Amino acid sequence: MSEKNIKVKKQSGGPGGPGGHMSMSGEKAKNFKGTMKRLIEYLHPYRLSIIIVILFAIGSAAFGIYGPKLLGKATTKVFDGLLGQVTGSGTGIDFDYIAGIMITLLILYGMSALFAYIQGYIMSGVSMKVSYNMRKNISKKINKMPLRYFDDTNHGEVLSRVTNDVDTVSNTLNQSLSQIITSFTTVIGVLIMMLTISFKMTLIAIFIIPASMVVVVMIVKKSQKYFKDQQKYLGNVNGHIEEMFSGHTVVKTYNGEVKSAETFEGLNNKLYGTAWKSQFLSGLMMPVMTIVGNVGYVAVCVVGGALAAKRTIEVGDIQAFIQYVRNFTRPISQLATVSNVLQQTAAAAERVFEFLDESEEIKEVKDPVEKEKVKGIVEFKNVNFGYKTDTTIINDFSVTIKPGQKVALVGPTGAGKTTMVKLLMRFYDVTTGSIMVDHVDIKEYSRNNLRDHFGMVLQDTWLYNDSIIENIRYGRLDATDDEVIEAAKAAHVDSFVHMLPGGYDMLLNEDASNVSQGQKQLITIARAILSDPSILILDEATSSVDTRTEVQIQMAMNNLMAEKTSFIIAHRLSTIRDADLILVMNHGDIVEQGPHTELLAKGGFYANLYNSQFESDQLEDEQAS
Repeated sequence: MSEKNIKVKKQSGGPGGPGGHMSMSGEKAKNFKGTMKRLIEYLHPYRLSIIIVILFAIGSAAFGIYGPKLLGKATTKVFDGLLGQVTGSGTGIDFDYIAGIMITLLILYGMSALFAYIQGYIMSGVSMKVSYNMRKNISKKINKMPLRYFDDTNHGEVLSRVTNDVDTVSNTLNQSLSQIITSFTTVIGVLIMMLTISFKMTLIAIFIIPASMVVVVMIVKKSQKYFKDQQKYLGNVNGHIEEMFSGHTVVKTYNGEVKSAETFEGLNNKLYGTAWKSQFLSGLMMPVMTIVGNVGYVAVCVVGGALAAKRTIEVGDIQAFIQYVRNFTRPISQLATVSNVLQQTAAAAERVFEFLDESEEIKEVKDPVEKEKVKGIVEFKNVNFGYKTDTTIINDFSVTIKPGQKVALVGPTGAGKTTMVKLLMRFYDVTTGSIMVDHVDIKEYSRNNLRDHFGMVLQDTWLYNDSIIENIRYGRLDATDDEVIEAAKAAHVDSFVHMLPGGYDMLLNEDASNVSQGQKQLITIARAILSDPSILILDEATSSVDTRTEVQIQMAMNNLMAEKTSFIIAHRLSTIRDADLILVMNHGDIVEQGPHTELLAKGGFYANLYNSQFESDQLEDEQAS
């Protein structure tokens, strides 16, 4: 099971912790205070909106708090009226007074709902803007990050920060922030109202709180590890399903269905066990707290009844007090849950901020050289480079390439061929030495301008979810349809595209599996032709296609390379016989250089590579025949 697949999945499928909040596997921030301080900085531009939210949240809670007090007065009035009728000492129930209270209550609860709606509406806007800004900053950061970071970090980890972590922060701001304000206001307001009714009953009600908190803490401590395991096994199940689905053809080919089903069954059983325990324990919380609360209600009713018998308080006050006790314990439970959510939110925000704090690419020079077109003169001067400071993989590399030359980079795996391309495109900067384009150090160009002069066709084709014509237009976004079609004809795309449903307008799916590998390659060549670069980098990509398609690709690549300086990373040496210069690399050094015939005549490293590959190809042809 690949860790990458587990990390990239957005966990779903039920509550992640007590109270129905998503759990982040019990993860906590390393620096809670510092992270929350930075998060508050994100909220700073919206401080006026947040002040309005706080005021409306307080107003909503205040209107709701005063309701039970009025309802208690109505209850007292009904009780006194009924008692007067029974004893013959009263005039009955004063319905006008009660009607007035009911109208007042409707206004109060209506205002409370309206204020809650307004503060929720404003806070939703704030949280969405914060998450929007976070994602925008992450997007900007990605474009400034050195390639080294993405080589060392799996893409699922970066994706998780853009989606899961930002969503967690957004949901907390949208829900928990206003809930904290409302709950805190409710606790203070209810406590004041309870004290105005009876000090003794308030002490009894307050005693319920520690008893309830003990229950909450015990259940949370017990259930948290199961929620953590639930998220872990949910990730494992999702990862396994993704792997099996993406490799479904291979699984069927090797009759791996039974083994796959057994693996899934084992993971699913573990998920079932942990999910059942976590949900069961979480489900226990409210019933147990209700029992504790009911014991408190009984005590309040007994004491209240005794006080009412002595005429110390009114009957309606007991009813109001019981409502206040219920309103008192609920926000305290919410605050306890929110405190856990805030820890998880801080952990998510911290991961986002860690990414935003990563080192960026070396800054460009203040006044970079800008050229609309270059001739294509490329010089490597005493270039040394290593991915790690203590390891050098390119050693004192020097060579000069003239405009329009076709240069092949050959050598065994790990020789440094791809590294040279990364240095040329300035995905990495050289440790020492320099690389010149048209006699100007590439560090003197802006990265955008430098890369404008390059076109790349890689073995791993990249096409995105759009039409074929738009995928080609990606090479030059302002190109007209006619220019795109001309490039498609030069790349031999036009010869097959009309046989596809929709032609140029056919939508490629996410992995472009609705076209063949050879067709993908021709589309990427058309894209490079459209961009009309001065220098080309070609990672030979004909090894996985049939002979006819290989000929088409070679013809398209020849059209592309016409009168352009070209660097070809060659895997099949038979395809670069006509190269103007072949650079033979081994362990980061150029061990030989020259044209094909001259290198063969030397009988050195290149000749051994070529002959061994030629013999291998000949053997394959004999076996095939």
